[in-house]
Amino acid sequence: MTLLVGKTAPDFTSLAIMPDDSFESSFNLTKYLNGKMGILFFYAMDFSYVCPTELIAIDKRVNSFKERNVLPIAISVDSHLSHLRWKTIAPERGGIGKVQFPLVSDLTRRVSQGYDVLVNDSLSLRATFLIDKIGVVRHQSVNDLPIGRNIDEMLRTIDALQHHEKTGEVAPAGWVKGKSAMKPDEEGVEKYLSQFKTAL
Repeated sequence: MTLLVGKTAPDFTSLAIMPDDSFESSFNLTKYLNGKMGILFFYAMDFSYVCPTELIAIDKRVNSFKERNVLPIAISVDSHLSHLRWKTIAPERGGIGKVQFPLVSDLTRRVSQGYDVLVNDSLSLRATFLIDKIGVVRHQSVNDLPIGRNIDEMLRTIDALQHHEKTGEVAPAGWVKGKSAMKPDEEGVEKYLSQFKTAL
């Protein structure tokens, strides 16, 4: 798999279903983010098994993303019509309901290929890319199809990046927002470990 961390996120334009269920025929990643951070969230396919649990989990935390000024974007190889149909079905019947973030259609597989997450020229792995305010990938992770992602970990990763951008400090193992971070120098490491080594 291609390592994209530290590189500009591959831009793309594709058809998408927007939060209000409208069609956006030329959804463009860079234009949509417009200087905000984004979470690009590849999933396997509509009307599947693990996928709806992930998208619903994002939707339940959509205000947490908004509070951090981060825009979630979901994408799969399904058509926009499939996305729309899936949104009309309640979660208790296997759908995702009215999720409040774009669902991008990657029927051509070009976006998935650009991010190197396509399996057997068929569907995408469970891949997540955190894109910063200038369009650079700062985190990527990929799960095999049977393994659902932890949305709270996404938020923790965002918090860590935003804390670093604000203070210059780095996030040690297990760091969560509100806890002490570390100055990125020898003195900072020694001070942190002397205080918190039992918590690691």
